[in-house]
Amino acid sequence: MKLDVLGLTGETEHVYTALVGQPRCTASELAETCGLTAAGVGRLLSALVKDGLAARTAGRPPRFSATVPDVAVTALIDEQQHRLDEARSVVHQLMETYREAARITHPEMAVELLTDRDDISSAVGRLTADARREVRAFDRPPYVDRPGSNLDLQIQRQRSGVVHRVIYSQEAVAWPGRMNSDIGPSIRAGEKARVRPELPLKLVISDNRVAIIPFSLAAGGQSAAYLIQPSPMLVALESLFEAEWERAVVLSDLRPHPAHGATLGAGSGEPDADTRCLLTLLASGLTDAAIARSQGWSERTTQRRIHRLMHELGASTRFQASLTAARRGWL
Repeated sequence: MKLDVLGLTGETEHVYTALVGQPRCTASELAETCGLTAAGVGRLLSALVKDGLAARTAGRPPRFSATVPDVAVTALIDEQQHRLDEARSVVHQLMETYREAARITHPEMAVELLTDRDDISSAVGRLTADARREVRAFDRPPYVDRPGSNLDLQIQRQRSGVVHRVIYSQEAVAWPGRMNSDIGPSIRAGEKARVRPELPLKLVISDNRVAIIPFSLAAGGQSAAYLIQPSPMLVALESLFEAEWERAVVLSDLRPHPAHGATLGAGSGEPDADTRCLLTLLASGLTDAAIARSQGWSERTTQRRIHRLMHELGASTRFQASLTAARRGWL
């Protein structure tokens, strides 16, 4: 039997298959072909007509023909798929009820402890890969995996419509080379990025379903992490993220403006890519040393570029330079 998955019995499928090759026949004629009784074939033909797989004429005796198979069977498949979707929805609701009941009986089930670095890395990968609407994250050292190692996958998810909102600590932004090789490309691909001087913990939240946080930010603390399922604890983590998001400073898109390659003072009125990056780092509150580490410059070079930038903007303080740049639309 091939069509039993659509709810057809073996005899029904046998009669329908014979009817496809013998149109406009009576129940008696089809019974002789199938080796069944006329009464039994009549009942099966009535069922086929009811399911839309056959049509009956109004004469006496009535004659039957199979409905065009690709139309009729496809309709049955669609109906069966609809029933399966409804069943999945019921199972999902039952699982939510089951999990909630289990949490009440065993509250510890809301939190799973991961104690292996590979398990933690895999869990973070699953969280972000399974997100359908949004990924929210606190990004700060120390790291389990090299920063930027998942850049290509993140860009693919962003292009598929998954929103990424990330708050970086100043230390994360100052990570050598990361602004140009990881954070900048992420922002250009659609990431909504902000920065805070400090973050209380590392955090990844997938939709509003699950989150992961490290056991500790101390040395060795990355070898253990908590996987948080829907619970008051997850709600608290979501609230913490949104509170920090409101207080954080926007990290601007670091692409050059249309005047490609233009530099300050060259008469274009637009900054080049390095200057825009420097402005973003200044606005983020990074120190000269942190900016130097981020860009691979010496502190002397960093200070010289900052002083030149302030002179070009007519600013006497860093704050004034950032404010003037923002008013010109450079941030």
